Amino acid sequence: MELLSREQCRHARLSRDTRFDGRFFVAVKTTGIFCRPICPANLPKEDNVEYFSNAILALNAGYRPCLRCRPDSAPNSWAWRGTETTVRRALKLIEEGELNHSNLEVLSERLGVTSRYLRQLFRTHVGMSPKVYAQLHQLMFAKQLLHNSSLSVTEVGFACGFNSTRRFNDAFRKYLKLTPTDVKRGRASEAPSTASNVLHLAYRGRYHWRRLLDFYQLRAISGVEQVTDDSYARHIEAGGRLGWFRLHADVEQRQSVRVEFELEDVTKLPWLMANIKRVFDLNTDLFLVEEHLKGVDRHLIRQSGIRLPGVWSIWEAGVRAVLGQQVSVKAAIGQLNLLVQQLNHRVSGKQVFPTAELVAQSDLSFLKMPQSRKETLARLAGFVAQAPDDSPENWLTLKGVGPWTVSYARMRGLSDPDLFLETDLIVKKYSTLQQGLTADRVSPWGSYATLHCWSHAL
Repeated sequence: MELLSREQCRHARLSRDTRFDGRFFVAVKTTGIFCRPICPANLPKEDNVEYFSNAILALNAGYRPCLRCRPDSAPNSWAWRGTETTVRRALKLIEEGELNHSNLEVLSERLGVTSRYLRQLFRTHVGMSPKVYAQLHQLMFAKQLLHNSSLSVTEVGFACGFNSTRRFNDAFRKYLKLTPTDVKRGRASEAPSTASNVLHLAYRGRYHWRRLLDFYQLRAISGVEQVTDDSYARHIEAGGRLGWFRLHADVEQRQSVRVEFELEDVTKLPWLMANIKRVFDLNTDLFLVEEHLKGVDRHLIRQSGIRLPGVWSIWEAGVRAVLGQQVSVKAAIGQLNLLVQQLNHRVSGKQVFPTAELVAQSDLSFLKMPQSRKETLARLAGFVAQAPDDSPENWLTLKGVGPWTVSYARMRGLSDPDLFLETDLIVKKYSTLQQGLTADRVSPWGSYATLHCWSHAL
């Protein structure tokens, strides 16, 4: 996905084209403010603006976010992150809060590089150090929480990794030219307070909510997930503590969803929101995806707005993939529900998905499936319990785990956008009819091509 040229940015901001919201930001030299390209404010002269591919880059350059269009609430864009794998992994972990209560050495160790090399990569590819990026990301997320949630200023600061209110206030004032209390006071004057914590998460492009919710409804885990006509809710375990969220797919609220949440450990909030965005595929620019796929095969897209239906973790995705080997969806979900009910893993009295350790300790005799598949599940559980951060590609060393299982788990558990399941029966059947449909041609959006192939079988 290429970065936009200055001319493309100029045309997009002059037309306030919603397709470009979040793909770049407009900084006005005369005011020191940066905006989303859809900002309703008077348009500045071209000579007075500069463009940034990310809000944090604008913040680092000394600009402060517009209070009218609120850049902190814009949809995310992945284009500016480039293709350097270590940098992309580091950014993901930082945005999940890895540096909020840890240090650069621990992050570097997780990435398999030295802290010196990681700093060098960030200077080259991001234009700032990992610590500076982390702090600016913390501040933008904090601003979003102050605008939307019922958390106090102290709670927001703690959730975003600031160990003291004074440090939070100082950093906020330095970069945003406001205090957290100023933002909170502005929120109080805009709308009445709500009892629960709520965030609005933006996305770009169409979203076929009915299809996604139907997909989740068919595969829901009783007692853990709840799917209605317009929402998805789930209990999750966050660092051994309980969490809960409900995402409302309000089709009348253009280009955003409403998320209610509760967390026993508020420091897990960055991780929670990052994972919700991944699971519901809110960061993908579907305009670009569908434009590319239409260029490959004009018949492929029967329904616009199809997005990747994520699973909460790669571990859960692996379990679902193993239980789904060579059986119908209904049969697989029956065994999944049986597994969850029998192991009955609870946190603060609420049922959550069982850990790999818990599955590894069970003999799984209650599952009604071939012994060989039980043994495969046991081997997977033992592997993940011992090496939770290992790549799913390493699961291929386990007997009973093949390429389709790993690819399916990666597509749903990591939201990998480029997994064209060529060996899948439905995909193979469609590809036979449309001979130009290959993994190379649909790349880098192979996973979406897979989903659209499946849609032809419905």
